[in-house]
Amino acid sequence: MRIAVLALQGAFAEHEQMLSRLGAETFEVRQLSDWDQPKDGLVIPGGESTTQLKLLTDLHLLEPIRNSIKNGLPVFGTCAGLILLSKHVEGESFDRLSTMDTTVCRNAYGRQLGSFHTEAPMKGIQGKIPMTFIRAPYINKVEGKAEVLAEVGGHIVAAREGNQLVTAFHPELNADTSVHDYFLKICKDRRA
Repeated sequence: MRIAVLALQGAFAEHEQMLSRLGAETFEVRQLSDWDQPKDGLVIPGGESTTQLKLLTDLHLLEPIRNSIKNGLPVFGTCAGLILLSKHVEGESFDRLSTMDTTVCRNAYGRQLGSFHTEAPMKGIQGKIPMTFIRAPYINKVEGKAEVLAEVGGHIVAAREGNQLVTAFHPELNADTSVHDYFLKICKDRRA
């Protein structure tokens, strides 16, 4: 299993470590030539979505990545990755990857001081999982084929649409590998 990790900004190294623990090979995407390598999936890490979007556009990565996702490449977006994949972000009208039928409220939990940790169940994973939120968004609405996977405090914090998986929380910042394992299963199913 070979997973591309968008390494323009944000917590990409933590995702790489988590995927390596599960036996997946990773490589970093920093420019268009990196993107052309064979891959079974893509991780878009947390960080600053506006900065990541600007870099994706400037480096001519936005369209190739969007087209690959539309053609079925599995993708896992955390926090900023969730915002980049969402078709709608409250109060903003500019284009992103915009491949997932969700509406997001960014910085919904406030600034850095609004960060918190909890445990909650997630559909498709046994038991409760640790969830770390850092200036996190949440999903206001899922439409079409998008489905809710987890909620915390009445807000949607994880969703899936086909081969696209998003979380408002950072599973890469905890020892629990179950969310990354869930994503690798999506990649394996597509490869089969």
